[in-house]
Amino acid sequence: MIRRLVGGAAIAALLATGACSKSQAPGPKPTPHTALDEEPTSSDVVTVDLPSSVDPSQGATPMAQRVAVLGLLNKRNGIAREIKLKPGEATRIGDVIIRLRACEQTAPWEQEHYTGAFVQLDIEQLDKSWKRVFSGWLYKERPSLNVVQHPVYDVWTKSCAMTFPSGGPDSVAAGDSGGHDAAAPRSSAKKSPAAAAPAADAPAPTTPSTAPDNNPT
Repeated sequence: MIRRLVGGAAIAALLATGACSKSQAPGPKPTPHTALDEEPTSSDVVTVDLPSSVDPSQGATPMAQRVAVLGLLNKRNGIAREIKLKPGEATRIGDVIIRLRACEQTAPWEQEHYTGAFVQLDIEQLDKSWKRVFSGWLYKERPSLNVVQHPVYDVWTKSCAMTFPSGGPDSVAAGDSGGHDAAAPRSSAKKSPAAAAPAADAPAPTTPSTAPDNNPT
């Protein structure tokens, strides 16, 4: 009887110790509060209306005037064709219709150069219906980024004819800083009398119309 009482007391003591240890165990740390948790207010959102005269392409060729050259391959007979289209145009070759929605290339001042065309490819089915098998961008430099998955036809981008403003969008023309030409620095050395005197106007050199070309190509 005494042993049973002692055993029961020991078990009760162990349970009490476990309950105390569980109550003293540290809980999960609270997540720190950051600025991202704040609700955005209307004053944080600013809407800017661009005037109609602003060109979003920064002086590049307008989309409607660009010209893309696409390649079309028939895998059955191995015949490849070149197709020249402007954005918005389409052409049909047999049971294939190719549409060009847009073409673009990165500016010359960018580090990486990409030439892309947004192409849509429609194929005529056996029941004379048309099915669009591809719609997306195709890149000349990275053809693996998007591939036309069709058992017969393949399409790829070859070029996109367009121009950009020379020098980049943030370039400043020489001579805009105070009216002085930055490309011609002034010297502080004293000029000689011969150099200081104004030179007489020399006649412009003329070339007879019958003179031979000095630099034949």
